[in-house]
Amino acid sequence: MRQRPVVVITGGTAGVGRALARAYARRGWRVAVLARGRAGLTATAAEVARLGGEPLPLRADVAEAGQVFTSAEAVMERWGRIDLWINNAMVTVFGPAERATPEEYARVTSVTYLGTVHGTLAALRHMRPQDGGTILQIGSALAYRSIPLQAAYCAAKAAVRGFTDSLRSELLHDQSRIRLTMAQLPAVDTPQFDWARTHVHGRPQPVPPIHTPEAVAEAVVAAARSAPREIWIGGPSMQAILGTMVAPGWMDRMMARKAWDSQIGPGKARADNLMEPVERDMGAAGRFGDEASDSVLSLSGPTTRAGLAAGGLLLAGAALATAAILARRRDP
Repeated sequence: MRQRPVVVITGGTAGVGRALARAYARRGWRVAVLARGRAGLTATAAEVARLGGEPLPLRADVAEAGQVFTSAEAVMERWGRIDLWINNAMVTVFGPAERATPEEYARVTSVTYLGTVHGTLAALRHMRPQDGGTILQIGSALAYRSIPLQAAYCAAKAAVRGFTDSLRSELLHDQSRIRLTMAQLPAVDTPQFDWARTHVHGRPQPVPPIHTPEAVAEAVVAAARSAPREIWIGGPSMQAILGTMVAPGWMDRMMARKAWDSQIGPGKARADNLMEPVERDMGAAGRFGDEASDSVLSLSGPTTRAGLAAGGLLLAGAALATAAILARRRDP
Protein backbone atom coordinates (compact mmCIF):
# COMPACT_ATOMS: atom_id res chain seq x y z
CA MET A 1 0.00 0.00 0.00
CA ARG A 2 1.39 3.41 -0.99
CA GLN A 3 2.24 5.65 1.93
CA ARG A 4 0.23 8.84 2.22
CA PRO A 5 2.24 11.89 1.15
CA VAL A 6 2.95 14.58 3.75
CA VAL A 7 2.39 18.34 3.39
CA VAL A 8 3.29 21.03 5.92
CA ILE A 9 1.39 24.33 5.65
CA THR A 10 2.39 27.37 7.68
CA GLY A 11 -0.46 29.74 8.37
CA GLY A 12 -2.75 26.87 7.49
CA THR A 13 -5.77 27.77 9.63
CA ALA A 14 -7.18 30.69 7.62
CA GLY A 15 -7.44 32.09 4.12
CA VAL A 16 -5.53 30.38 1.33
CA GLY A 17 -3.69 28.23 3.88
CA ARG A 18 -6.98 26.83 5.18
CA ALA A 19 -8.21 26.22 1.63
CA LEU A 20 -4.96 24.35 0.94
CA ALA A 21 -5.39 22.21 4.05
CA ARG A 22 -8.85 21.26 2.81
CA ALA A 23 -7.61 20.58 -0.73
CA TYR A 24 -4.90 18.18 0.42
CA ALA A 25 -7.21 16.53 2.95
CA ARG A 26 -9.64 15.73 0.12
CA ARG A 27 -6.73 14.10 -1.71
CA GLY A 28 -6.03 11.90 1.30
CA TRP A 29 -2.74 13.55 2.32
CA ARG A 30 -1.26 13.79 5.77
CA VAL A 31 -1.58 17.49 6.61
CA ALA A 32 0.54 19.24 9.23
CA VAL A 33 -0.62 22.79 9.98
CA LEU A 34 1.44 25.43 11.76
CA ALA A 35 -0.32 28.41 13.33
CA ARG A 36 -0.41 30.46 16.53
CA GLY A 37 -4.08 30.24 17.47
CA ARG A 38 -5.50 27.22 19.29
CA ALA A 39 -9.07 27.76 18.04
CA GLY A 40 -8.01 27.77 14.39
CA LEU A 41 -5.77 24.73 14.83
CA THR A 42 -8.50 22.72 16.53
CA ALA A 43 -11.07 23.55 13.86
CA THR A 44 -8.66 22.92 10.98
CA ALA A 45 -7.54 19.55 12.35
CA ALA A 46 -11.17 18.43 12.71
CA GLU A 47 -11.94 19.57 9.17
CA VAL A 48 -8.90 17.79 7.70
CA ALA A 49 -9.93 14.55 9.40
CA ARG A 50 -13.53 14.91 8.23
CA LEU A 51 -12.43 15.44 4.62
CA GLY A 52 -10.28 12.30 4.55
CA GLY A 53 -6.85 13.58 5.51
CA GLU A 54 -4.71 12.86 8.54
CA PRO A 55 -4.12 16.04 10.57
CA LEU A 56 -1.24 17.19 12.75
CA PRO A 57 -1.91 20.60 14.32
CA LEU A 58 1.25 22.33 15.54
CA ARG A 59 1.17 25.54 17.53
CA ALA A 60 4.05 27.73 16.40
CA ASP A 61 4.95 31.33 15.61
CA VAL A 62 6.94 31.20 12.37
CA ALA A 63 8.83 34.33 13.42
CA GLU A 64 10.56 32.10 15.98
CA ALA A 65 12.98 29.81 14.13
CA GLY A 66 13.22 27.34 17.00
CA GLN A 67 9.47 26.77 17.02
CA VAL A 68 9.48 26.07 13.29
CA PHE A 69 12.38 23.64 13.55
CA THR A 70 10.70 21.86 16.48
CA SER A 71 7.50 21.56 14.45
CA ALA A 72 9.40 20.02 11.54
CA GLU A 73 10.93 17.50 13.94
CA ALA A 74 7.45 16.63 15.19
CA VAL A 75 6.31 15.95 11.62
CA MET A 76 9.30 13.70 11.00
CA GLU A 77 8.76 11.88 14.27
CA ARG A 78 5.11 11.26 13.43
CA TRP A 79 5.35 10.41 9.73
CA GLY A 80 9.05 10.06 8.90
CA ARG A 81 9.01 12.30 5.83
CA ILE A 82 8.06 15.69 4.37
CA ASP A 83 7.06 15.67 0.72
CA LEU A 84 5.80 19.24 0.39
CA TRP A 85 6.35 22.33 2.52
CA ILE A 86 4.19 25.39 1.82
CA ASN A 87 5.25 28.72 3.37
CA ASN A 88 2.03 30.68 3.60
CA ALA A 89 2.03 32.49 6.97
CA MET A 90 1.75 36.28 6.81
CA VAL A 91 0.68 39.39 8.67
CA THR A 92 0.29 42.91 7.37
CA VAL A 93 -0.29 46.53 8.33
CA PHE A 94 -2.58 48.80 6.29
CA GLY A 95 -1.84 52.51 6.19
CA PRO A 96 0.62 55.11 4.90
CA ALA A 97 4.25 54.07 5.32
CA GLU A 98 5.07 56.79 7.83
CA ARG A 99 2.20 55.87 10.17
CA ALA A 100 3.45 52.34 10.84
CA THR A 101 5.84 52.01 13.77
CA PRO A 102 9.29 50.42 13.59
CA GLU A 103 7.93 47.60 15.76
CA GLU A 104 5.16 46.95 13.26
CA TYR A 105 7.60 46.86 10.35
CA ALA A 106 9.76 44.43 12.31
CA ARG A 107 6.80 42.16 13.04
CA VAL A 108 5.56 42.04 9.44
CA THR A 109 9.10 41.28 8.29
CA SER A 110 9.63 38.62 10.97
CA VAL A 111 6.47 36.71 10.05
CA THR A 112 6.04 37.27 6.31
CA TYR A 113 9.69 37.20 5.24
CA LEU A 114 11.70 35.53 8.00
CA GLY A 115 8.88 33.08 8.64
CA THR A 116 9.34 31.91 5.05
CA VAL A 117 13.10 31.68 5.57
CA HIS A 118 12.64 29.66 8.76
CA GLY A 119 10.17 27.31 7.08
CA THR A 120 12.46 26.83 4.10
CA LEU A 121 15.47 26.06 6.31
CA ALA A 122 13.40 23.59 8.33
CA ALA A 123 12.23 21.85 5.15
CA LEU A 124 15.75 21.70 3.72
CA ARG A 125 17.07 20.18 6.93
CA HIS A 126 14.89 17.11 6.30
CA MET A 127 14.72 17.12 2.49
CA ARG A 128 18.49 17.27 1.96
CA PRO A 129 19.16 13.74 3.31
CA GLN A 130 16.45 12.26 1.07
CA ASP A 131 17.45 14.56 -1.84
CA GLY A 132 13.84 15.18 -2.70
CA GLY A 133 10.71 17.12 -1.87
CA THR A 134 9.08 20.37 -2.91
CA ILE A 135 9.14 23.76 -1.21
CA LEU A 136 6.48 26.22 -2.35
CA GLN A 137 6.47 29.88 -1.34
CA ILE A 138 3.14 31.68 -1.32
CA GLY A 139 4.00 35.04 -2.83
CA SER A 140 2.01 37.88 -4.28
CA ALA A 141 1.90 40.07 -7.34
CA LEU A 142 2.93 42.72 -4.81
CA ALA A 143 6.36 41.10 -4.73
CA TYR A 144 6.82 42.79 -8.12
CA ARG A 145 4.32 45.66 -8.05
CA SER A 146 4.19 47.47 -4.70
CA ILE A 147 1.05 49.45 -3.91
CA PRO A 148 0.29 52.26 -1.49
CA LEU A 149 -0.85 51.52 2.08
CA GLN A 150 1.01 48.18 2.26
CA ALA A 151 4.71 49.11 2.32
CA ALA A 152 5.73 46.58 4.97
CA TYR A 153 3.94 43.65 3.32
CA CYS A 154 5.11 44.51 -0.22
CA ALA A 155 8.70 44.77 1.00
CA ALA A 156 8.47 41.42 2.79
CA LYS A 157 7.08 39.63 -0.27
CA ALA A 158 9.79 41.16 -2.47
CA ALA A 159 12.35 39.87 0.02
CA VAL A 160 10.85 36.37 -0.21
CA ARG A 161 11.30 36.48 -3.98
CA GLY A 162 14.94 37.54 -3.65
CA PHE A 163 15.67 34.81 -1.10
CA THR A 164 13.95 32.16 -3.21
CA ASP A 165 15.82 33.09 -6.40
CA SER A 166 19.15 32.90 -4.57
CA LEU A 167 18.35 29.52 -3.02
CA ARG A 168 17.19 28.17 -6.38
CA SER A 169 20.62 28.88 -7.87
CA GLU A 170 22.29 27.10 -4.96
CA LEU A 171 20.11 24.02 -5.40
CA LEU A 172 20.96 23.97 -9.10
CA HIS A 173 24.65 24.29 -8.26
CA ASP A 174 24.37 21.30 -5.92
CA GLN A 175 22.40 19.33 -8.54
CA SER A 176 19.77 18.81 -5.88
CA ARG A 177 16.48 17.13 -6.70
CA ILE A 178 14.63 19.33 -4.21
CA ARG A 179 12.12 21.43 -6.15
CA LEU A 180 11.54 25.11 -5.36
CA THR A 181 8.66 27.19 -6.70
CA MET A 182 6.89 30.43 -5.90
CA ALA A 183 3.24 31.28 -6.55
CA GLN A 184 2.40 34.96 -7.05
CA LEU A 185 -1.19 35.47 -5.94
CA PRO A 186 -3.87 38.03 -6.91
CA ALA A 187 -6.42 39.63 -4.59
CA VAL A 188 -8.16 36.87 -2.62
CA ASP A 189 -11.24 36.92 -0.38
CA THR A 190 -9.57 35.95 2.92
CA PRO A 191 -10.00 36.98 6.58
CA GLN A 192 -6.78 39.04 6.51
CA PHE A 193 -8.88 42.12 5.77
CA ASP A 194 -10.78 41.54 9.02
CA TRP A 195 -7.80 41.03 11.33
CA ALA A 196 -5.01 43.12 9.81
CA ARG A 197 -3.73 46.09 11.80
CA THR A 198 -4.81 49.36 10.23
CA HIS A 199 -3.86 53.03 10.35
CA VAL A 200 -6.71 54.22 8.14
CA HIS A 201 -10.29 55.26 8.81
CA GLY A 202 -12.39 52.37 7.61
CA ARG A 203 -11.84 48.67 7.00
CA PRO A 204 -9.24 47.27 4.60
CA GLN A 205 -10.45 45.53 1.48
CA PRO A 206 -8.80 43.87 -1.54
CA VAL A 207 -8.46 45.70 -4.84
CA PRO A 208 -10.84 44.03 -7.35
CA PRO A 209 -11.06 41.71 -9.15
CA ILE A 210 -11.18 39.30 -6.21
CA HIS A 211 -10.84 35.50 -6.27
CA THR A 212 -12.05 32.82 -3.88
CA PRO A 213 -9.45 31.08 -1.72
CA GLU A 214 -10.61 27.71 -3.05
CA ALA A 215 -9.90 28.64 -6.68
CA VAL A 216 -6.46 29.99 -5.77
CA ALA A 217 -5.71 26.92 -3.63
CA GLU A 218 -6.41 24.60 -6.55
CA ALA A 219 -4.01 26.62 -8.72
CA VAL A 220 -1.38 26.31 -5.98
CA VAL A 221 -1.91 22.55 -5.75
CA ALA A 222 -1.32 22.30 -9.50
CA ALA A 223 1.83 24.41 -9.13
CA ALA A 224 3.14 22.16 -6.37
CA ARG A 225 2.61 19.16 -8.61
CA SER A 226 4.45 20.56 -11.64
CA ALA A 227 6.83 22.87 -9.73
CA PRO A 228 7.55 25.55 -12.33
CA ARG A 229 10.17 28.13 -11.43
CA GLU A 230 7.36 30.56 -10.65
CA ILE A 231 3.64 30.72 -11.33
CA TRP A 232 1.48 33.82 -11.75
CA ILE A 233 -2.07 33.23 -10.59
CA GLY A 234 -4.86 35.45 -11.87
CA GLY A 235 -5.03 37.87 -14.76
CA PRO A 236 -4.52 40.89 -12.46
CA SER A 237 -1.24 39.39 -11.20
CA MET A 238 0.02 39.01 -14.75
CA GLN A 239 -1.01 42.54 -15.65
CA ALA A 240 0.62 44.04 -12.56
CA ILE A 241 3.88 42.12 -12.97
CA LEU A 242 4.24 42.69 -16.71
CA GLY A 243 3.11 46.29 -16.43
CA THR A 244 5.84 46.95 -13.87
CA MET A 245 8.43 45.34 -16.12
CA VAL A 246 7.40 47.43 -19.12
CA ALA A 247 6.33 50.79 -17.64
CA PRO A 248 7.16 51.08 -13.94
CA GLY A 249 6.76 54.87 -13.77
CA TRP A 250 3.34 54.75 -15.40
CA MET A 251 2.33 51.98 -12.96
CA ASP A 252 3.49 54.13 -10.02
CA ARG A 253 1.20 56.94 -11.12
CA MET A 254 -1.71 54.59 -11.76
CA MET A 255 -1.32 53.06 -8.28
CA ALA A 256 -1.26 56.55 -6.77
CA ARG A 257 -4.57 57.34 -8.50
CA LYS A 258 -6.44 54.06 -8.15
CA ALA A 259 -5.00 51.86 -5.39
CA TRP A 260 -5.59 54.12 -2.40
CA ASP A 261 -9.32 54.58 -1.90
CA SER A 262 -10.03 51.16 -3.46
CA GLN A 263 -8.32 49.51 -0.45
CA ILE A 264 -10.48 51.24 2.17
CA GLY A 265 -14.09 50.25 2.76
CA PRO A 266 -16.76 51.38 5.23
CA GLY A 267 -16.89 50.24 8.83
CA LYS A 268 -14.44 49.92 11.70
CA ALA A 269 -11.41 47.67 11.99
CA ARG A 270 -11.67 44.75 14.42
CA ALA A 271 -9.06 43.23 16.73
CA ASP A 272 -5.88 42.48 14.78
CA ASN A 273 -3.56 39.47 14.79
CA LEU A 274 -0.26 41.29 14.30
CA MET A 275 1.33 40.58 17.67
CA GLU A 276 -1.05 37.99 19.13
CA PRO A 277 -3.41 35.48 17.50
CA VAL A 278 -7.13 36.17 17.31
CA GLU A 279 -8.62 33.22 19.18
CA ARG A 280 -11.50 32.31 16.92
CA ASP A 281 -11.83 30.12 13.86
CA MET A 282 -11.73 32.47 10.85
CA GLY A 283 -12.07 29.83 8.14
CA ALA A 284 -10.88 30.30 4.57
CA ALA A 285 -13.12 33.01 3.15
CA GLY A 286 -13.55 36.63 4.10
CA ARG A 287 -16.54 38.94 3.69
CA PHE A 288 -16.29 39.47 -0.08
CA GLY A 289 -17.84 36.23 -1.29
CA ASP A 290 -20.44 37.99 -3.42
CA GLU A 291 -17.66 39.70 -5.40
CA ALA A 292 -15.18 36.83 -5.59
CA SER A 293 -14.67 34.73 -8.71
CA ASP A 294 -14.40 30.97 -8.29
CA SER A 295 -12.24 30.56 -11.40
CA VAL A 296 -8.72 31.79 -11.91
CA LEU A 297 -6.19 31.74 -14.73
CA SER A 298 -2.61 30.73 -13.96
CA LEU A 299 0.53 30.65 -16.09
CA SER A 300 4.16 30.04 -15.29
CA GLY A 301 6.24 33.20 -15.27
CA PRO A 302 8.85 31.85 -17.73
CA THR A 303 6.12 30.78 -20.17
CA THR A 304 4.53 34.22 -20.07
CA ARG A 305 7.85 36.00 -20.52
CA ALA A 306 8.80 33.67 -23.39
CA GLY A 307 5.49 34.37 -25.10
CA LEU A 308 6.00 38.10 -24.75
CA ALA A 309 9.55 37.81 -26.05
CA ALA A 310 8.34 35.84 -29.07
CA GLY A 311 5.64 38.41 -29.67
CA GLY A 312 8.20 41.18 -29.44
CA LEU A 313 10.43 39.43 -31.97
CA LEU A 314 7.50 39.00 -34.35
CA LEU A 315 6.60 42.66 -34.04
CA ALA A 316 10.23 43.67 -34.56
CA GLY A 317 10.45 41.41 -37.62
CA ALA A 318 7.23 42.84 -39.04
CA ALA A 319 8.53 46.36 -38.49
CA LEU A 320 11.80 45.57 -40.28
CA ALA A 321 9.98 43.94 -43.18
CA THR A 322 7.67 46.94 -43.51
CA ALA A 323 10.63 49.32 -43.43
CA ALA A 324 12.37 47.29 -46.18
CA ILE A 325 9.27 47.37 -48.39
CA LEU A 326 8.89 51.11 -47.93
CA ALA A 327 12.59 51.62 -48.73
CA ARG A 328 12.26 49.63 -51.96
CA ARG A 329 9.23 51.68 -52.98
CA ARG A 330 11.17 54.88 -52.49
CA ASP A 331 14.16 53.55 -54.49
CA PRO A 332 13.81 54.63 -58.20
